Amino acid sequence: MNQKHVTLAACLMAFGLTLQAQNGGISPEMLKEIQRSYQNTAADKAIRNALGGTSIKQLALNQENQQAVNADFSIKVESKGITDQQSSGRCWLFTGLNVMRAKAIAKYDLPGLEFSQVYCFFWDQLEKSNLFLQGVIETAGKPMSDQTVEWLFKHPLSDGGTFTGVADIVTKYGLVPKEAMPETYSSEHTSYMSSLIGLKLKEFGLELRDLSAKGEKTAVIEKRKEEMLGTVYRMLALTLGVPPTSFDYVRKDSKGKVVETEHHTPMSFLEKYGDKNLLTNYVMVMNDPSREYYKCYEIAYDRHCYDGKNWTYVNLPVEEIKEMAIASLKDSTRMYFSSDVTQMDSNRGLLDVHNYDFDSLMGTTFGMDKKQRIQTFASMSAHAMTLMAVDLDENGKPKKWMVENSWGPSAGYQGHLIMTDEWFNEYMFRLVLETKYVPKKVLDIFKQKPIQLPALDPMFAEEK
Repeated sequence: MNQKHVTLAACLMAFGLTLQAQNGGISPEMLKEIQRSYQNTAADKAIRNALGGTSIKQLALNQENQQAVNADFSIKVESKGITDQQSSGRCWLFTGLNVMRAKAIAKYDLPGLEFSQVYCFFWDQLEKSNLFLQGVIETAGKPMSDQTVEWLFKHPLSDGGTFTGVADIVTKYGLVPKEAMPETYSSEHTSYMSSLIGLKLKEFGLELRDLSAKGEKTAVIEKRKEEMLGTVYRMLALTLGVPPTSFDYVRKDSKGKVVETEHHTPMSFLEKYGDKNLLTNYVMVMNDPSREYYKCYEIAYDRHCYDGKNWTYVNLPVEEIKEMAIASLKDSTRMYFSSDVTQMDSNRGLLDVHNYDFDSLMGTTFGMDKKQRIQTFASMSAHAMTLMAVDLDENGKPKKWMVENSWGPSAGYQGHLIMTDEWFNEYMFRLVLETKYVPKKVLDIFKQKPIQLPALDPMFAEEK
């Protein structure tokens, strides 16, 4: 290429960049200014060298906040045995069952008790499959580009959920002890099983839309849906096992002595060792500063069974939620608790807003508040745990909290996580309480017609 052509090409490139800049692009002049923001100082070089071979999180660990974790609590509701959800998104299920088992252990002086998570998970996956297929049928007249239709086909099946699922599934199908239906590889490693069933559900969904477009009778479509669910049931049975309809349970006391051998169905076991009033005696409150407080909300498809109900929430200031949580713990009652789990020091099992100093490492600030993080999808209720302890100061105000987690006994602080009260303010989102710990003024708000939010709302991601 001769000089004339080179010059012409350069001019055309500059013209192109200038034109791009006029349309919101990066011009050569702008690029020069951007590049000047990196000075390549000795400190920059040191940080770059460190980041080249070490994780950002490790380097940002705040060494000024590494004091030993105080594990003493003024109010603590004990249980026995730490559960482990393994490589699955079933925290919501483990948490809900852990709340119930703590009561049963205390009531019957048991050496321990673990409800079968895979039993409930089996029915959860079948019910969610039906929820998806029925949703496809009901939206069959809308185009594939419709927002709800898109959401359905993006989320045909998930192992995640909320307390809603615990209430729906347990109330409908009952409970069994873990020994009556133990875990399988696929229940502990859910991703491939769920993806395969989800893939089949998408195929089924398209078929149902085609049947509807052809004007098939409702009875024909419903019959075909039933056949589809038969396929899903078989896939679940192959990967998770067949749920028992009856079983024997050997009850022992806390010293290991056999008290009685009991014969049960899942519903009779629920009657004796669980809580059959999950749908009626529990309410969920949330702290979402992006929305108006003292209002009742629900979300579309926020249920695990089609014939269940969308769970309702009352949005409250965090301080009022704390008061109810303390009242519950003082009465030896654990709670379903969900939060984000950012700012976690996993080695110490500590959730603290001062655990990491990303500002100093990156030379900037990360200053969004809770409301802004919710609005931008930066923070959400991502993980469920069992709230079990609070440490109060001399004025009755909380200093720190403790949850029982479901990541095994070696994770965090002996299978638990300890959180500062400041962290609680910033990252706690939802709490499920028995109605007796909820003031009348809050219970009355649940009588309002709920404001319905779409399934894609940022506050309502499934907990995993």
